[in-house]
This record gives sequence, structure tokens and C-alpha cells, in this order.
Amino acid sequence: MNGKKNIAVKVRQRIGAVMKWAIAQGFRADDPTGAALTAVLPKSGQRTQHHRALPFAEVGNATAIVRATNAWPATKMAFELLVLTACRSSEVRLADWTEFKLDEAIWTIPESRMKSGREHRVPLSRQAVDLLLQAQALGDGVGYVFKTPTGKTLSDTAISKLLRENGVAVVPHGFRSSFRDWAADCTNVPREICEHALAHVEGSASERAYRRTDYFEHRRALMQQWADYVLGS
Repeated sequence: MNGKKNIAVKVRQRIGAVMKWAIAQGFRADDPTGAALTAVLPKSGQRTQHHRALPFAEVGNATAIVRATNAWPATKMAFELLVLTACRSSEVRLADWTEFKLDEAIWTIPESRMKSGREHRVPLSRQAVDLLLQAQALGDGVGYVFKTPTGKTLSDTAISKLLRENGVAVVPHGFRSSFRDWAADCTNVPREICEHALAHVEGSASERAYRRTDYFEHRRALMQQWADYVLGS
């Protein structure tokens, strides 16, 4: 019966629309598809599937494992930047050199590449800047930061394959969870700053309209703490 819930909800909505019209026309005094019927509909029975993530105490070891492999350097660097910035895989894989100001340690991801549809400024730790300088030295500093041997962008499975082949049993997105757990357990940084670090849209539209700050300097300190924690610097 759980598998039929979506159909039941749609049927109820259709019947409810008819009943609302009947009430407006004076043909009925009540809507039998209201709260009482909603209460007896079966629950979906589906459990939320969370991304597999490492305990934050194990992230440093996972980074060291990947560093020690003979994998393609760009893939390894992309993975490490993903960890250090807590960004999504697609944001890292498709990163373009025009988005970076390494002298200011800022990475600005345009709204067209963000899940939220909002531009996101990422403060770069010292380790992240060093990593990007290494990537720059390996390539021509033009176009995609992380390229395949043929000059194309990394595939959407490149980082997950790298982890799987080296016994790191998590998905790339899971490192965002590792970062968030660390920030909650190991720092006193307010929740809204931690959520901004993940580019999560917080609050109502009205609240967002009046909140002009993106807590950038606070996030810079937070991301430096995270890099120091992960890499033991």
C-alpha cells in the first residue's frame, strides 16, 4: 500500500478541488478530503538515504592515502581541494582559472554553477592556495583547473572512482558532512557561518534580503582551521 501513496495523494487532490468548487457553489458544506483523510493515508515507508561520509577524525588519513597513490595528479588535487573547501564535486571538477584570485586567496563560483543559483565566494586556506599553485605549475593556467590527460574536464565519476579504488569507502559529497560534523563538534563557530561555508541558503526570502553579509572573514578563519586539522599543519 505504501507504493500507492503518491497515486492516493494525487487522487485526493483532484477530488479536493472538485469539493472546494462544490462548497463554493453551495452544493456541499464540507470537504471530505481534508485533514481527516490525510491522517489515515499510509506513510511512505521510505527512509532518507544519506551520503556515505567519514568521521571527521579519519579525513586526514583518507587524504594521505589518496596523496600516496599513483593516480592522475589532477584527480588527486581535485579531491584534496574538495576536502579543503567543503565544496561539491561538480563545483571543483568544473572550476575555471578565471574564478580564482590566488593573490587574495579567494575562489568565486558563479551562480550558474551553484546549486543554490547564488554566487558563492570561497575563502582559500594557505594549503588550498599552495595546492592550486601546484596545479597551475602542472598545466597552462588556462581553462579548467583540473584536466584529464587529453585536456578535457574530469568526469563526474573521477573522484568517486579514485576513492573506491583506494579503499576509501565514501562518496565525495560525504566530505561536506565530515566538515560540518567537525565544525559542530570541534569549534564554537555559529551555525549560520558553518551553513554559509557549505553555501546552504538559510532563512526566509525576507531574511535573506536584509542579510547582506556572507560572513567571509569568519569563514576564512574557519576554513583555515579545517585545513590545519585535516593536514596536521
